[in-house]
Amino acid sequence: MSDDSQYKEAGVNIDAGNDAVQKIKAALRSTFTPDVLSDVGSFGGMFDATRLKGMQAPVLVASTDGVGTKTKVAAKLNRWDTVGADLVNHCINDILVQGARPLFFLDYVASAKLQPEIIAAVVGGMTAACRAAGIALLGGETAEMPGVYEPGEIDIAGTIIGAVERGKVITGKHITLGDVLLALPSSGLHTNGYSLARKVLAEMDWSTPNETLGGSIGEVLLATHRSYLTEIEKLWTAEIAMHGLAHITGGGVVENLPRILKTGLGAQIKRGTWVEPPIFDLIQKSGNVRDAEMFRVFNMGIGMVIVVPAEQADKALEICPEAKRVGEIIAGAGVELV
Repeated sequence: MSDDSQYKEAGVNIDAGNDAVQKIKAALRSTFTPDVLSDVGSFGGMFDATRLKGMQAPVLVASTDGVGTKTKVAAKLNRWDTVGADLVNHCINDILVQGARPLFFLDYVASAKLQPEIIAAVVGGMTAACRAAGIALLGGETAEMPGVYEPGEIDIAGTIIGAVERGKVITGKHITLGDVLLALPSSGLHTNGYSLARKVLAEMDWSTPNETLGGSIGEVLLATHRSYLTEIEKLWTAEIAMHGLAHITGGGVVENLPRILKTGLGAQIKRGTWVEPPIFDLIQKSGNVRDAEMFRVFNMGIGMVIVVPAEQADKALEICPEAKRVGEIIAGAGVELV
């Protein structure tokens, strides 16, 4: 009997943890940029901050988040290749709205029982998203916690660090009356509203292709949370004066957009100016959910709102043709849907 046999009987398998690390080593190293100074397995990840010396007044921006109960959808379908990318992209967007470009990412994956193949698939999604964004997955933690998590459950969380020049931080302070609201489309639910979606869609067939939805319910629910780094970079390069950016996550557009508005300013958004993916109509009708609740729980097809001066709106739309002009800044408070 091995020395750790009692630990294994208690529910923790050290060998499985080591196996999981071995399976993801190559994927992690594939994200390493020249700024990474440590290797997989180090107690702490090291990142060369020399590049910040080229900035006049660098500001670090950090964010931590998770993907909520989207992991339950992944478990139901036994498909784990998307939730890791969801996590990275969500975090990228959260610091992007303040003007920060991402530098590196850290992850946390926990379950009742480690299954190396599943961990490898989850982290594989993270590394793919990190490579796409040109950032390093610098390190993380894989925890086996029986008694804390139910059998078959997995929880993931991530932390991102980015940087922005102090003079280029986006706070919303420049937003003014008449500014135009542009919306970049979401790919679906992204990482919010899954508790309600799972409840109202629970008795339906999640596997059969649905022509109206453009895929099966399961496929549509697992659609990867988009990163908007490329689109925002294009607008920065074209010197579009983005007065404000809002990542539309939990709380929907009605709660996220006001977070960047000054006192006395509100927003008017016109329904019908963007495409609301059919999955939202299915959820609403299946659960008899009121419009007001739908717009507080889900992004309703809007992943990012960009606030630009009216005179630059057309140029911004030329640069990002998938964006839609959905409204404008008005006097008042909150978001008015018309």
